[in-house]
Amino acid sequence: MSNAVSLLRDERLARCVKPFTARGSRAPRCPDCRVIPSHCLCAWRPRVEARSGMCLVMHDVEPLKPSNTGWLIADTIAWTHAFNWQRKHVDEALLALLDDPQWQPYLVFPGEFVEPQRVVTQVAPAHGKRPLFILLDATWTEARKMFRKSPYFDRFPVLSLEPERLSRYKLRRSKRDDHFCTAEVAAMCLELAQDLTAADALDAYLDVFSTHYLSAKFQLPIDEQDAVHTRLQPYL
Repeated sequence: MSNAVSLLRDERLARCVKPFTARGSRAPRCPDCRVIPSHCLCAWRPRVEARSGMCLVMHDVEPLKPSNTGWLIADTIAWTHAFNWQRKHVDEALLALLDDPQWQPYLVFPGEFVEPQRVVTQVAPAHGKRPLFILLDATWTEARKMFRKSPYFDRFPVLSLEPERLSRYKLRRSKRDDHFCTAEVAAMCLELAQDLTAADALDAYLDVFSTHYLSAKFQLPIDEQDAVHTRLQPYL
């Protein structure tokens, strides 16, 4: 089933000059969940409703990486939009989304790097508008560059998260436990917006994805009766 990120992946592949080679690419993968068929998690895609929207602005090859968690957001939240970031070109569809009067955009970024007057830590009611969370899906170094070189975001408040937990994401290496993957950030945003069911479903889906991904990597069997699968079961 196509979602906003898979469609962006198709567009990005069409522009590739040479084939993109991901780690472990010699093994065939399910085109929908990006895990080898024996560990496919398509049957575990949650089905929940959310009032919030997600705007994923993805750095270059992010949509092509099997470990990218923006896919999970797009699987879970129907109002997810995905755009490729380019320094010299802005997608007109992105600008149109930001101007759509039904949305109140929030750029999600650490407040310590932003002018204090732009920083908020809560999602406030906005005269009937729905929150639209803009997530810069990239490595930390890339995300800082995207933040600096995207002046069309300057008019929006910056939502600075204050998590009380450490990241559980183990599919990519990070030197800091307070650097969260994109799906973890999205779940925290949903929680602030009181989309609590969607927040919990996405958080549970991330755990199931990580379990399937790592089990496939190390050729371990999947136990669909374990705690992570049991937690996600009510949202299927």
